[in-house]
Amino acid sequence: MAKESMKAREVNRAKLVARYAAKRAALKEIVRTGDPADAYEAAQKLQAIPKNANPIRLHNRCKLTGRPRGFIRQFGISRIQFREMASNGLIPGVKKASW
Repeated sequence: MAKESMKAREVNRAKLVARYAAKRAALKEIVRTGDPADAYEAAQKLQAIPKNANPIRLHNRCKLTGRPRGFIRQFGISRIQFREMASNGLIPGVKKASW
């Protein structure tokens, strides 16, 4: 189990990313296509946005345990929880392979 503070930190980062997404996209577009003076101003504003508002800082965590590694995106859980739930028949359409 991950610490509750680590799970809460990820939730707060996700909220920040969502809050600043439109503003970041607009500023990045100005930096990319605007004239140099406007691009410089936009770059300064972009640096003033909190670091945790950058989507690159998000890290996938298991919804059940908070485990940061072995994450399966399709199900949103870690490999360990996936195996346990699949063995118990809790995930529809998933069964153990045998050949």
